[in-house]
Amino acid sequence: MKELLLNDIAHGRSGDKGNISNLCVYPKDEKDYEFLKDYLTVERVKKHFEGIVFGEIKRYEVDSLKGMNFVMKEALGGGATLSLRLDSLGKSMFSALLRMKIDRNIYEQYRKDL
Repeated sequence: MKELLLNDIAHGRSGDKGNISNLCVYPKDEKDYEFLKDYLTVERVKKHFEGIVFGEIKRYEVDSLKGMNFVMKEALGGGATLSLRLDSLGKSMFSALLRMKIDRNIYEQYRKDL
């Protein structure tokens, strides 16, 4: 069975300011918004960025836009001017988030129950 990645069901925008990365996630299909709210928890995002993001992560839900905004502190190695990372900007952080693996069985069960 093909691996399911966040990129398969979501897209978004990202940005950065100093040492803070900002990731906005939107489902490609609005029907998946409730699934993403349940599945894409702060805990899962922290685990996905373990060893990269060292500060607090907050999630803000924007139901009217069917999206979520993750604000991650201490996420960019000190910020663009201080980091030794090749590309510490928010856009690369969002690409990394889109590679998050999703349990296909949980997703398929959710879609079946719609």
